[in-house]
Amino acid sequence: MSVVSFNKEKIMQNSEQAAKAMPAKQAKPVVAVVSPLSATATAATPASKKAGAWAAMAKRVFEGLLPPVIGLLIFGAIWSTVAALTQGLPGPVQTWHSAVELFSDPFYINNPNDMGIGWNILNSLKRVATGFALAAIVGIPMGFIIGRYAFMSKMAAPIISLLKPVSPLAWLPIGLLVFKAANPAAIWVIFITAVWPMIINTAVGVSKVPQDYMNVAKVLNLSEWKVITKILLPYVMPYMMTGVRLSIGAAWLVIVAAEMLTGGVGIGFWVWDEWNNLNVEHIIIAIFIVGIVGLLLEQCLVMLAKRYSYE
Repeated sequence: MSVVSFNKEKIMQNSEQAAKAMPAKQAKPVVAVVSPLSATATAATPASKKAGAWAAMAKRVFEGLLPPVIGLLIFGAIWSTVAALTQGLPGPVQTWHSAVELFSDPFYINNPNDMGIGWNILNSLKRVATGFALAAIVGIPMGFIIGRYAFMSKMAAPIISLLKPVSPLAWLPIGLLVFKAANPAAIWVIFITAVWPMIINTAVGVSKVPQDYMNVAKVLNLSEWKVITKILLPYVMPYMMTGVRLSIGAAWLVIVAAEMLTGGVGIGFWVWDEWNNLNVEHIIIAIFIVGIVGLLLEQCLVMLAKRYSYE
């Protein structure tokens, strides 16, 4: 063996022994350092979020309620001032006490001409519902026909333009002459009042349907029923519901005047009867009742429109 190879082998053995004798290098443990400030912020985050949500909700409630409350207070102040300056006009407090007494027994019946306020409201709503339903049955299909066919639109235009501006109460004598009774005559006035907005708004909606939609219907060879239900109705629904809302408002407005003239049981007749008895508190109460019922009817139609909206 040569001297060079002997020395190389010896050096390798010494290196292996030195490596075995060297202790293994230990890894330093990682210690997570958490700051007290960060721990406190983390623990307080859910509570702060909850407090922020409550603050936002309180702000929305405050902004939603404050303007109406201020408006009612101003209205009450003006009413009180006018009542103090006008002899015989009751103020808010006097009217409130009368309303509490009136609604303590709203469904009494002493005789056919002396019933509680509840029966009068229900009878008026019944007449409005009947006339309104008849107007919808006639007005909405007629609006589709007028808007769909140009010939029918030109034929109906002069009739609508002539009859629509006529005051609804001008139709009452015609109703009394034809039906020979006050109740159907009042329903006739409701019908003739409510039918025009339905016809006009529905016809306008149908006329505004894009021609591209109708061209697609022709290409697909859709039947007239499919065109109405799948194309016209979804597009016309907002226009139609606007006409319905206008109709119910006008119908409830007119029924009071019609019942004043026809008599019987109803909120209009009740107002006129209270005027004959010089009971001004009840007249003011009736004004609020008419307004509240009209508002509720309109809001019901708004919810119905949103429920069946195709938008």
